[in-house]
Amino acid sequence: MNYNFADIRLESVPMGRDLLIMITGGEAHIGAASTAYPAAGGAEVQTSAVPGHKEHVLTESLAKRAAAELSRTVTLVMGIHYDGLTREEIGRITQRTEELMDEFISSARHHKEGGINPCQH
Repeated sequence: MNYNFADIRLESVPMGRDLLIMITGGEAHIGAASTAYPAAGGAEVQTSAVPGHKEHVLTESLAKRAAAELSRTVTLVMGIHYDGLTREEIGRITQRTEELMDEFISSARHHKEGGINPCQH
């Protein structure tokens, strides 16, 4: 298979001052969820993963980064599935999710005074 991963997307929903972020692609599902919250020196994170799924490798670092940079509690739910991925394709998925989070954090900072609106990236 030759995937371009253009269907991987990030959606966010504000929950008071906290955020729910969902990243999905391919066959969307819930593979892992990480909740990160500001703590001394950055952020702490707690993760729950569905057995056999690998998304927690990404959700932990991305949620922790978002919580630390935005100074708010963030729950990141991720489910990305494509059949028969190569190591190179997994690397491209990692890069794509990191780029989406970069865009989201940048956008969230620009909207900080007015709160964060639900958005898609």
